[in-house]
Amino acid sequence: MRVLRKTNRTRVYIPSEGPSSWQAFLAEPERQWRTGYSAKTLAHCWESADGLPDEIAKMFDDPTELLVALPEHKVPLEGGNRDSQNDVFALIRFGGQTCAATIEGKVNEPFGPTVGEWYAEPSQGKRERMRQLCSLLGFDEVPPSNIRYQLMHRTASALIEARRFKTDEAAMIVHSFSPARMWFEDFVTFASLFGADVKPDQSSSVILKSGQRLRLGWATGNGDFLKC
Repeated sequence: MRVLRKTNRTRVYIPSEGPSSWQAFLAEPERQWRTGYSAKTLAHCWESADGLPDEIAKMFDDPTELLVALPEHKVPLEGGNRDSQNDVFALIRFGGQTCAATIEGKVNEPFGPTVGEWYAEPSQGKRERMRQLCSLLGFDEVPPSNIRYQLMHRTASALIEARRFKTDEAAMIVHSFSPARMWFEDFVTFASLFGADVKPDQSSSVILKSGQRLRLGWATGNGDFLKC
């Protein structure tokens, strides 16, 4: 499969040599690279696939083709020096169209702070970032305090990259390896902001105010990769 890894501080990408190639690009390589956790599990799953993992391919119309996958892909956002670091960014061809997709790997890890927690007494930088996110996502105001902030900037990353690569749509897909589907309700609550009715292992598409098409999905990963 065409999994590429980014050389440090450049826009040059080189082929991956296997799952271990992904570790160096984690924010905290030693702490995050553990058996049974999302980073290592996701790397083994994607590297073992002949193209897209089956559960990701099922999010799209046939035929599907993975054009390129970029592990730990950073997308700059306004209002600070910290980018949105996406577990996988994938360019996907499906049914004669193309998609820029951000993939968020999960096992039992939560989606991080809520909007209420992250945006409490916000700095000027956070205000700038929130304005950008709301504009991209088509929100007229800051979303409810129980919405997970991570889901906002991962989805915004997909929309930014869809514009950059001029794809037909953007997608944000949670690739979950949790047998209990932990945190799925947080994803449902987020998707409801767009009027999307999401179900496990199905995708839902909406048209944003900007005219961009956004696909949201929750894909259940093969639990065998939790042992890798």
